[in-house]
Amino acid sequence: MTPTSRITVLGGHEDRFEEILTPEALDFLARLDAAFEGRRTGLLAERERRAAVLAATGTLDFLPETRAVRADDSWRVAGAGPGLHDRRVEITGPPERRMTVNALNSGARVWLADFEDATSPTWHNIVSGQLNLLDAIEGRIDETTPQGRRYRVGDSPATIVVRPRGWHLPEQHLLVDGRPMAAALVDFGLYLFHCGRRQIERGGGPYFYLPKLENHLEARLWNDVFTFAQGELGIAHGTVRATVLIETVTAAFEMDEILYELREHAAGLNAGRWDYLFSLIKNFAAHGRNYVLPDRAQVTMTQPFLRAYTELLVRTCHRRGAHAIGGMAAAVPGKDPEATAAALAKVRLDKEREAGDGFDGSWVAHPGLVATCREVFDQALGSRPHQLDRTREDVAVTAADLLAVHRTFGNPTPTGLRSNIAVALRYLVAWLNGSGAVAVFGLMEDVATAEIARCQIWQWLHHRSRLVGGDAVTPELVRALITQERTVLQQQGNDPQTVDAAVRILEETALGDRLPAFLTVDAYARHLVRVRTTAA
Repeated sequence: MTPTSRITVLGGHEDRFEEILTPEALDFLARLDAAFEGRRTGLLAERERRAAVLAATGTLDFLPETRAVRADDSWRVAGAGPGLHDRRVEITGPPERRMTVNALNSGARVWLADFEDATSPTWHNIVSGQLNLLDAIEGRIDETTPQGRRYRVGDSPATIVVRPRGWHLPEQHLLVDGRPMAAALVDFGLYLFHCGRRQIERGGGPYFYLPKLENHLEARLWNDVFTFAQGELGIAHGTVRATVLIETVTAAFEMDEILYELREHAAGLNAGRWDYLFSLIKNFAAHGRNYVLPDRAQVTMTQPFLRAYTELLVRTCHRRGAHAIGGMAAAVPGKDPEATAAALAKVRLDKEREAGDGFDGSWVAHPGLVATCREVFDQALGSRPHQLDRTREDVAVTAADLLAVHRTFGNPTPTGLRSNIAVALRYLVAWLNGSGAVAVFGLMEDVATAEIARCQIWQWLHHRSRLVGGDAVTPELVRALITQERTVLQQQGNDPQTVDAAVRILEETALGDRLPAFLTVDAYARHLVRVRTTAA
């Protein structure tokens, strides 16, 4: 236990951690906490209040009090910083040592270095991730495995964009005056402190993806954090750039307002599917079968309510001079040529839809998908770095369009229920073992997958949905399937204690009587790490 200033470091020491957790860096974190922790907790309380209103009324609309912001055609955002003008392919992944090299060398234009959904929040992962980013920028990663494979960052690496954890998460390994510090400020602060100036000196800048925002006031808080932090570190105002993930249904109704609040630092918006669906289920859980979704594999971006959301995102971004970034392609190319060809064909179709709709780029989860995504956007963009000139004035989306879940085609199936249980348990086992990005059944999964899988089980149980074939989803059926999957996982050699912990977490969240305000797996990060520590 190491006290520095107002901060106490509870996490254990490992090799070179002192290069990240310097007294000066910790003092900077303490200043961020002093300036913004009160507002953060107030905004989290506002989330609870608004969730209660939605639960009681089942209504959501564009804000009347910000109508003037939406109607004003005169304002624009700061736009792309150096290295962000062309974002046609972005690769995502945790800042692990080898992933850092593979992502930077993948041929993608941007790497989303993910401290959030793709990182299990162990102390080792959080601090070593910061160290890996620092080493990559300084050119200090050059390693050869015993098998002779060399890991070294090449001469034309992708631009790094860091995704810190969301406002709702604590970092339990760092205490400020005896309480856990906001994980978002830890991830942001350490990266900006150590790498901000280094990135500027190399012709880039400190860039961030902002997750889980629920309204424009949370965007305002981030903008104030950027302004304060740049002033503290002597970085010119407006150097930081932020791209916001629109992955909550409430944020979808405030896209203009979010960009407006961040306009001095905003670079774009991103469309994220799984977290968006989780948010929709969470906020409208009590409002009947109209909000019950079919198998998640059937809930593609061509469903009417998701199409309305993505078209509004492109329209809003391009009207304001911001990049619109499409969603994730999660396929993991395998050894079977036919299966890989089929997976790449699906990826191509998805990216062609995005490029045709006006997106300026899109995400992939594996280096093997970069070429496919790049080919699609090369064809759409040609020599242009983006298509901000496509303002999509043909798009007119109403509140009813965004909430038209009842128009979703498809039904829950036995295969979908079993898949949700199998994927959630496999992911949770990996998470408890310290891995946040996991290949499961040919797809690269992260926390968002476990969230929607577990949430769909709860929804189908709550509404006693009937699966295709006639069987109703009951607690007995779900428990029987969980027991079967537990046996399979143990037969595969997984630690029984870890499997049991994953089962307990799934049962607690999927079989409960009520859907709590924060039911995302990443909101249980402290619980997961505690279970993992106990099991160890």
